[in-house]
Amino acid sequence: MTVARLTPAELHGVVDELADLLTDTVDGGASIGFLAPLDRAAALAWWRERADAVSAGHLAVWAAHGDDRLLGTVTLAFPDKPNSRHRAELVKLMVHRDGRGQGLGRTLLTTAERKAAAAGITLLHLDTETDSPAESLYLSAGWTRLGAIPDYAATPSGELRPTTIFYKRLGASAGEG
Repeated sequence: MTVARLTPAELHGVVDELADLLTDTVDGGASIGFLAPLDRAAALAWWRERADAVSAGHLAVWAAHGDDRLLGTVTLAFPDKPNSRHRAELVKLMVHRDGRGQGLGRTLLTTAERKAAAAGITLLHLDTETDSPAESLYLSAGWTRLGAIPDYAATPSGELRPTTIFYKRLGASAGEG
C-alpha cells in the first residue's frame, strides 16, 4: 500500500479512479455530501473541479493505492484568510468498500495529520455523521468531540442526520485542550 500526495496533473490522471471511489463511497452509505445513486458523470465533474483548488494550494489530496488500484483518499482544505493559516479542515476521507476493515482509514488520517503538522498547521477540524464508523475512527485517533448539530445533512438515502464536530491540535500545541 502506498499513500502519496497528488499533484494537479496526477489528479487529472486518476480522475476516473477517483470518480469510481466517490460513487462507491456514496453507494456504500457514507454521508460525504452526495445523494445516492451518485451519477458517475457528476462524480467526474466534482473531482475535476477540485483540480483548480489543488493547483492554487487550497486543497491537498492524498491517495492510497494497493494492488494497482485506488482504494482511498483524504483531503485537507486550507483557509485563504490571513488569520486562519494555522488551521485546516479534514474533508472527504474515503475508503473503497473493498479496502475497509484493513486500517486504511487510519493510515490516511495519520498521513493527513503528519503532513499538516509538517506544513506548520497546528489545528485540524472536521465534521462527520454522528454515530458513523468515521466518528469512531476520529475518537480512537485522539480527536476531540466538540458537539453535534441536529439534522445537519442528508445521508445518501436522503435521511436527515446530525453531524459531530471534531478538532485536533497538532505539533507544539497538541498538549493543550
